[in-house]
Amino acid sequence: MAERFAFGENWRRFLSSITGERIAEAERSLEAMLGAGALRGHSFLDIGCGSGLFSLAALRRGASRAHAFDFDPQSVACTRELKRLHLPGDDRWTIETGDVLDRNYVERLGRWDIVYAWGVLHHTGDLWTAMDRAASAVAEGGRFFVAVYNDQGLRSRIWRRIKRLYNRMPRPVQGAMAAAGFVVFGGGLIAKALVTARNPFARFSGRGRRGMSVYRNVVDWLGGYPFEVARPDTVLGFGRDRGLKLLEMKTCGGSLGCNEFVFVKPQGPGVTPPRRGAAGIPASGGWRG
Repeated sequence: MAERFAFGENWRRFLSSITGERIAEAERSLEAMLGAGALRGHSFLDIGCGSGLFSLAALRRGASRAHAFDFDPQSVACTRELKRLHLPGDDRWTIETGDVLDRNYVERLGRWDIVYAWGVLHHTGDLWTAMDRAASAVAEGGRFFVAVYNDQGLRSRIWRRIKRLYNRMPRPVQGAMAAAGFVVFGGGLIAKALVTARNPFARFSGRGRRGMSVYRNVVDWLGGYPFEVARPDTVLGFGRDRGLKLLEMKTCGGSLGCNEFVFVKPQGPGVTPPRRGAAGIPASGGWRG
């Protein structure tokens, strides 16, 4: 059995449920980290585009052009279908199969104002090479928006074994594992929603910022292999070593999720770094747990 999860199949099933509401939520989530109006007039590189939802969101928020690529041909096909449905014939949006680990391919893409790699580089099988390749595509003055799974030590190592096992199993067993995961994760969401007096079934429709329903998220989580993780300070060190300045950071509060980072690449010697608050914390309030 294959040990690499076919993310494209999951995204293909998700495609039919992409609504105007979900697109608008994707737009809001981009600007929540990048800043209001940050996309307007800027180029957008979507690494590991999945469904293509965030390329579409970037263009709707005024990006001058967007290039989306993915290692998985089904994800590329899904993105092309999304374009056909929402921006047919729009020359600003290019889509192709590509590998972020391929140095020559990334170099051919040139430099981009915003490089977006949300929750994908840790699935390449070589996280830090992928991070380096992605960061190299950022233009001077541009931003690198990346999300990486949080390192939880032993817990993360256990999940890595489960994910590898899932991908080795035949379809019926995978279905049983996903059903069990849905009961566990879904039950937890319902309990949390009831405690906080929220609609306990809202998340099941995929109204969260990433757009997938709970079941699709469970399949995506269980199948997500290769699987690597990183502590926030390790990612910050990566940026510091490459001269990148942190603009915004949002951690997952020590959970199984992704930590999000927005770095900016200075425009050369003597450039003024982003305004920062006390103790080196971004003045925008980026350290949000």
